[in-house]
Parts: sequence; C-alpha cells; structure tokens
Amino acid sequence: MLYLIGLGLGDAKDITVKGLEVVRRCSRVYLEAYTSVLTVGKEALEEFYGRKLILADREEVEQEADNILKDADINEVAFLVVGDPLGATTHSDLILRATKLGIPYRVIHNASIMNAVGCCGLQLYNFGETVSIVFWTDSWRPESFFDKIEKNRQNGLHTLCLLDIKVKEQSVENLIKGRKIYEPPRYMSVNQAAQQLLEIVQNRRVGGEEPAITEETLCAGLARVGAEDQKIAAGTLQQMSTVDLGGPLHSLIITGGSMHPLEMEMLSLFSIPKTNRLR
Repeated sequence: MLYLIGLGLGDAKDITVKGLEVVRRCSRVYLEAYTSVLTVGKEALEEFYGRKLILADREEVEQEADNILKDADINEVAFLVVGDPLGATTHSDLILRATKLGIPYRVIHNASIMNAVGCCGLQLYNFGETVSIVFWTDSWRPESFFDKIEKNRQNGLHTLCLLDIKVKEQSVENLIKGRKIYEPPRYMSVNQAAQQLLEIVQNRRVGGEEPAITEETLCAGLARVGAEDQKIAAGTLQQMSTVDLGGPLHSLIITGGSMHPLEMEMLSLFSIPKTNRLR
C-alpha cells in the first residue's frame, strides 16, 4: 500500500492522528522536500514520529519514482507532503504510476494554504483561479499569471498567488555541464512578488492599457500560515512591495473588484498604516 500523507502547515504536531499511526507502521517513509517547507526540519519530524525519514527531492520523485514504489505492493510505504498530498500535480503522477503497477494507494488529507488562506478574513468561495508567481531572471520575465489575476478581479474574485520556491536548483552553466552543484535555496517573499506585479502594471501602461490591477489595489500578505509566528498584513499593492513579513513561506492575495462588508471588516484587522512598513 502506498500512503500519501499530508503534514499540514506548521510543525511536526500538525500531522493527523490517522497519518501518524500509518507513519509509525510503514516499512519506508519518504519526506517530499521541494514543493513546500515546514517551520521545523527533518530531525524534528523524525523525533516526533519516532521514524527515520528518507528525503525525496524533485529529481527523486519525478525521475526515479520507481524507487519510492518499490515493493509497495507487499509492504506499506508512506510519502509525506507538507500541506495536503494533492496540492501538486507531481503527487497525482505518483498515484497514476502506482495504479499502473497494481499498487493500492490511500490519501490522508490535511490543511493546506488552499483552505488556510481564509485566515486573512476573505471568504474561500470568493476566490478564483490560483496562480503561481515565479522568480524572474534577466532573460525570462513571464507575465501570463497577471492576465489570470486580472480576469479574477474583473469577475469580483480574489486571487491566491503562490510564490516561487527554488530548492536544489542548478545554474544554467552547471546544468549544461552536468555538474551536480546546486544553488542555495530561495523563497520568494511578498514584497518581491509585489515588485514584479508593479513592474507588469507599468509595462501594461506603456503598452497603452489601463490594467485592472494598480498600485492602489487592496492586497493581503501572508507568512508562515499555521505557525505560531504567522503574520498577516493588508494594504495596497504598493505597500506590499515594501512590507517585511520575515522568513518563508509567503503567499500574496489580490482582492477581487468587490468585497463583502464582512471581508472588508476582517481585512481591516490586519491593515498597515499607509506611511509605515510592517516589521
């Protein structure tokens, strides 16, 4: 049996009782280590679970999934995912591979940013399509996610923006030369995402458009949702470009064109003064 087990958003104790029972009896336990991170490390998880964990990076999961599934038809194997197990398409691929091999599977769900985003006071059924904002490079500066945000806003829907994570990434030079040398981990912050969005706003204006998203569009910045040091800030997109919410992980919400009065009142709890930064 293959178990895909959600770990929740905070620390080792966020795993469900059901999930913990399965982890403690499995013959092998893998920890997916690239789509998200917890506020605690692998050692803290091992201590609480009472089990050794095998780190599974992107290469292992996407290219060598057979190693994870090996003998799972006769043994119990657990695959641990921060948040909910089905929050990334990679994990659906693992299920499909298992099914083709005749290996039964079971998903044990948990909280993820997709539902915990409600902590800022915005109502979940008022969210539209979720988008990902990636780190720009000198030669690659995509803007396609902006169009989706605009469409959501024009339909009165909020947009959850998932911010880029770079873990065990290779430079172009090392990739070309086949060198297994990896760059330090990077996690996009709310202010970095807002700065990219502001640049797109300016690009659209230069192109003759008046975008639906402007410097004054109301946003919410979230950091370390589910952890004890969780932070939330609400303000304009311009304010979000200077706000400091501390360490990862961050998410950014662009509000819809219209909001329920209760949403406005809830967001006001997290408002930052227009002349100040949140520190």
